[in-house]
Amino acid sequence: MSQEGQLLDKKSLRVVKGKSADWNELAKDCVAFANAAGGRLLIGIENDAASPPAGQVLPADLPDLVRRRLSELTVNVVGLPEVRTAENGAQYLELTIPRAVAVASTTDGRYYIRIADKSAPITGDDVLRLASERAALPWETQRTAHVSRRAANPEQVHRLTHGLRTSDRVKASVKEKSDDELLEHYMLARGDYLTNMGTLCVGTQADRAQLSTAPVIQVIKYDDSGAKINKWVWDDHLLSPMELIEAVWKEVPDFRERYELPDGLYRQYVPAYDEIVVRELLVNALVHRPYTQRGDIFMNLYPDRLEVVNPGLLPLGVTPQNILHTTVRRNEVLARLFHDLKLMEREGSGFDKMYEVLLSQGRPAPELIEGHDRVQVVIRRRIPKPEVIDFLAKADETFHLQQRERIALGLLAQHEALTARELAAMLELASPDELRPWLARLVDWEVVKTAGRTQATRYFVDPHLLRNLDFTAATTLKRIEPHRLSALILEDVARYPGTRISEIHQRVGLEIPRSQVRRTLDHLVKNGKLRLTGTRSTARYTLAS
Repeated sequence: MSQEGQLLDKKSLRVVKGKSADWNELAKDCVAFANAAGGRLLIGIENDAASPPAGQVLPADLPDLVRRRLSELTVNVVGLPEVRTAENGAQYLELTIPRAVAVASTTDGRYYIRIADKSAPITGDDVLRLASERAALPWETQRTAHVSRRAANPEQVHRLTHGLRTSDRVKASVKEKSDDELLEHYMLARGDYLTNMGTLCVGTQADRAQLSTAPVIQVIKYDDSGAKINKWVWDDHLLSPMELIEAVWKEVPDFRERYELPDGLYRQYVPAYDEIVVRELLVNALVHRPYTQRGDIFMNLYPDRLEVVNPGLLPLGVTPQNILHTTVRRNEVLARLFHDLKLMEREGSGFDKMYEVLLSQGRPAPELIEGHDRVQVVIRRRIPKPEVIDFLAKADETFHLQQRERIALGLLAQHEALTARELAAMLELASPDELRPWLARLVDWEVVKTAGRTQATRYFVDPHLLRNLDFTAATTLKRIEPHRLSALILEDVARYPGTRISEIHQRVGLEIPRSQVRRTLDHLVKNGKLRLTGTRSTARYTLAS
């Protein structure tokens, strides 16, 4: 069973049955899904369970009851309930909520939106903002320019369809489509006309200019006194968004400058601005901008930093404080195309990647600033601690770190010490209790040291280890104590319910013998702490309720 998130939530059967029924809670979640991208509610499955309780049978009138109560409690919400049968033979109700064509609310005037795995309230000016951003049809799929599909630029159509057919992210059945069918499939064309997105991606220069909000990029270079000394502009609408990314990277020479750092008898060369970071910044600016709002994309190059300024605000629900853990795609259709062309990660991991790359190069994390009409990202050029580069490379080579571990270790390596509260704030976590998946293995390996307790715990990297890169004394998990392994597994299953042994083994640590992981799982099942469903290849583990 899928994990709860942006498009899925689980609800106990008690929410819609008996005296404990909480129809207002159900209405809230349905409104939140409708105001976001739609989603599904699995009613009859507990939050920490992978399947409904064995023997569960739903009342025959439950679908009609849910449909009727939703119509009474919500506005502009469509609920499509259907009884499903799980692998264990038990029944549950799958309630599908399509994306609303207008702003959805409860009948008592409350507004919500789905953000990650939460249904967050919308108040004040954000309600007006939601209404202004919410058209019956997304801007991408509209045909306001009335451009005939026969007027598409044949070279750009060929490049785009070739990129899709050679991508390993596109299904074989999609690759078999003709060029015209691919344009329809990716909503670049509807009927006899190109959509707005089709005009952006495969239209002619003149047709692209007619859109009025087609992206314009300006790269401006400043000296130490703030005076402009160079400028590159892409304002002729000759290039598609995909081609703009390549052009900006290749035509601005400053992006390929490199630092020369001493490395013993040799020299180490580090890019002034990493290609991955620059491309991610451009992708984010192009994919997540509001195309109903005019404004150029500015990339301001200063001697010590790069500032990328994009018109418009962050998508509703995303803030500078939750950017690492929240995925909201403003232009869903464009994001899908960029993902399938391998220009971006659709899961919203672009900022995570920037964190990882910058911190591994000894640079500060990116700074995100939201103004009243723009979003600004600041990337620092200089490397305050060059020794962090070799340290993280050696640590990764030794321990095969996960992305979140590289990010946490990079932050700690740049600071003498951080308290649990400070580190949680830097990682945009709700509380220090959520640090465990980021630090547990690093602490076990003694790469990260601790002092103090609870929220006053201080985490730091041993300065001797940072200087000498001597990881020989660091412990591994090969001889982990049984109670420690049990705790790690329980923590992992709590975060990933319905998971397989191979997935648990991968996340907890491949250096632990698989047989030891299996014995610990069997022990936890026997003691009632875990529940096992299925056998062999279908075996899944969840926390016991």
